[in-house]
Amino acid sequence: MASQELLLLGLFAIVSSIALASDPSSLQDFCVAAPNSPVLVNGLVCKDPKQVQAQDFFFSGLHKPGNTSNPVGSRVTPVTVTQIPGLNTLGISLARIDYAPWGINPPHTHPRGSEILTVTEGSLEVGFVTSNPENRLITKVLQKGDVFVFPVGLIHFQRNIGYGNAIAIAALSSQNPGVITIANAVFGSKPKIYADILAKAFQVDKKIVLQVQSKF
Repeated sequence: MASQELLLLGLFAIVSSIALASDPSSLQDFCVAAPNSPVLVNGLVCKDPKQVQAQDFFFSGLHKPGNTSNPVGSRVTPVTVTQIPGLNTLGISLARIDYAPWGINPPHTHPRGSEILTVTEGSLEVGFVTSNPENRLITKVLQKGDVFVFPVGLIHFQRNIGYGNAIAIAALSSQNPGVITIANAVFGSKPKIYADILAKAFQVDKKIVLQVQSKF
């Protein structure tokens, strides 16, 4: 009997840990975000349900190509709780990513969500890096219709390996997954990280660090 109770407790602990692995579950039909509320909560305050309209659950624009004329050759069009207030507490969001020929979505992480990416046009080389100490690169070439998953928090990237434009749709397990682009965070922080710290971390000359920082 005691062993059965122990087993049940173990199963309960596992289920509980899984349930807490993403955004909290909603306790009502919806909680449309009220972004102008002075109240600060982990998420966004709910709008009065009586004032909720269909527009609160709607976004139009994913059919429009993103402008990829930038140094990295890609553009992300996010659809998070900022664009659709009705996503508040639902634990999901998505994005359209456009890639110019040989454009990249630079190495980055989403601290609050896993990502599942579907290629809708073109060919992409994608990959993510496992955590320390292995730091193993897991990479694959995707064609139109292929799907790839990036686990929460891990550094990942995409690159268009074709001579035409590429498009992907990414779904994420958070209403606000966040994004940390590694190069921007390390070399473009405000105020800047001291160059001697970065020089030692990357094992390069301080002049190289200053040169890279000047680009951000």
